[in-house]
Amino acid sequence: MQYRTMGRTGVQVSSLALGAMNFGAIGRTTQDEATALVDAALEGGVNLIDTADMYGAGESEEMVGKAVAGRRDDIVLATKVSMPIGDERNHQGASRRWLVTELDNSLRRLGVDHVDLYQIHRWDPRTSDEETLSALTDLQRAGKIRYFGSSTFPAYRLVQAQWAAREHHLGRYVTEQPSYSILQRGIETDVLPVTEEYGLGVLAWSPLASGWLSGAVREGRPVATSRSTILPERFDLSVPANRARLDAVEKVAAVADEAGLTMIQLALGFVTAHPAVTSAIIGPRTPDHLHAQLAAADTVLSADVLDALDTIVAPGVDLAAHEKFDTPPALLDPALRRR
Repeated sequence: MQYRTMGRTGVQVSSLALGAMNFGAIGRTTQDEATALVDAALEGGVNLIDTADMYGAGESEEMVGKAVAGRRDDIVLATKVSMPIGDERNHQGASRRWLVTELDNSLRRLGVDHVDLYQIHRWDPRTSDEETLSALTDLQRAGKIRYFGSSTFPAYRLVQAQWAAREHHLGRYVTEQPSYSILQRGIETDVLPVTEEYGLGVLAWSPLASGWLSGAVREGRPVATSRSTILPERFDLSVPANRARLDAVEKVAAVADEAGLTMIQLALGFVTAHPAVTSAIIGPRTPDHLHAQLAAADTVLSADVLDALDTIVAPGVDLAAHEKFDTPPALLDPALRRR
């Protein structure tokens, strides 16, 4: 396992992080199975575990808490907030009211007195940066969080938040958690240059592109991944974007074969090769998934291999831009672009 400094914090984290979204109902994972995954990940050198309050409506946090009990100090523990929890209109977002309340809920579910990294899961356009950063700064000063970060923020919002922190003398985001893979390279255009400019750590989610790069999705085979049963529209080959992804996957597979690597090693090695990336977040559902992904921990891709991947999906290009989750609100709601 490689270890890298998380932004400018001085904290050393593993180049592969364990994502806990599949713990519980989403991944049909029991507590014993989740604990076994945590045990194996830690044994393999992983020291960063990432979860969120909305994963299974808190179930993932509860399972992570039980799995890490007794060894909390050896783990960099991260969770996220701001996505809707239930139907109550104020149980979401990045207001001071919700952040203060929900952090206490997360700490209770995790069974800890603090988290190392508290992340805003999505940018909240209804809440000012000053409001959010002020609340996070106070929670940090209270000792309930050590650092705070963002997740899936557009580049211009990252810049705006850095400016607001400086303008109002508040703590700042020290990490960003974007989607990044061989098939989704859009963040190379603006997000990664911004994170490098401001010294933010980058924790990349979906490095296997929701299973497209796991080796399980290939031409002529029925698609039977766990994610395809939850989001079938993302694997419907009658959709041009999905057809383009499958064509790219076949070319990526050829590069992997030529390099003597598995698809998973190639995919994770690609993400961790970027100098702006701190860790790639893996989300195994079974021990077999985990071991196949941990096998990529020391993968270093040659320049020739990286050049070959550039010819398949050009730098800065997303093959499924509609799945980015960082589209400015005015592009989604016509009312916001009409006088």
